[in-house]
Amino acid sequence: MFWTGELIARTAPVRRRAAPPPWASPRLDKAIAAYLGLAIGDALGASVEFMTPNEIRHTHGVHREITGGGWLRLKPGTVTDDTTMALALGAAILASGGVDALAAAQAFDAWMRAKPVDIGNTVRRNLIQFRKTGRPEAVASEHDAGNGAIMRVLPVALACSGQPPENTIFACRAQAHVTHNNELSDAAGETLVFMVQDLLAGRDTAAVRARADALARQHPLYAFDNKPRENPSGYVVETMQAVFQAFFATDSFEDCLIDIVNRGGDADTTGAIAGMLAGARYGLESIPKRWLKVLDGKTREACEQQAAGLIKLADERIPALA
Repeated sequence: MFWTGELIARTAPVRRRAAPPPWASPRLDKAIAAYLGLAIGDALGASVEFMTPNEIRHTHGVHREITGGGWLRLKPGTVTDDTTMALALGAAILASGGVDALAAAQAFDAWMRAKPVDIGNTVRRNLIQFRKTGRPEAVASEHDAGNGAIMRVLPVALACSGQPPENTIFACRAQAHVTHNNELSDAAGETLVFMVQDLLAGRDTAAVRARADALARQHPLYAFDNKPRENPSGYVVETMQAVFQAFFATDSFEDCLIDIVNRGGDADTTGAIAGMLAGARYGLESIPKRWLKVLDGKTREACEQQAAGLIKLADERIPALA
């Protein structure tokens, strides 16, 4: 297995370095917090998915607890496809020793065969196409600009932490193009990955904000310094606008997630993405204990173990370019 396709030589030497214990590694702390943030934001937002802000206010006042329910009628602490697809991708990366498009496609196909609680139309359609053709890259389409590839991108951010940027971009697209071969989706996913990596490295909020601003310059549709984005749909642009607004307008993990899910719309996905960023920004101690307590135990354990495994993989594999 080689790292991120043909960018890395199969014979690239591996230099190993001892990883610090978890309690001595702020980077690992933030990686675990990012993964738990993903799951918590997913579980919190699932209760109000597809509701408008007015409907949320009428039903919940301010939605701030992981209560389950919603249109999927979930038990409290249960996650949706946002988290389970990320875990499927993370498991494939750990098993393969790197980010590989075919391994990702096979993992997503197995995930779909296991009848997940929810699945997006674009994901379903292109995984069915993968079954027919065996090709792990969907046909490029301007219509596939949904948020299904970016919601699951966290394992790539962790596994590619410390890698050259071109390797990270290649890896982002390898997993994304299994279901979403789209320029807007690519740009959003790569921006999120670099933001997470900046936060893991301890860079300040200004540096992270610069990533979001660069995305808006590259694709003006992503401009987010205007009216609040409420009721965001599954369109990747609306998702990112809402996430950026909540993330940069708040100064705590809890406030960020409460802000984003009360905007309604595709709230499990916006919650998951905002939770990923907020976890990487604020760390484990910032996550409310009441939310951690409600989160499904097996999901919590899987997130913690994968985060540690993916950071270890990133530390052990420092490839040389071909």
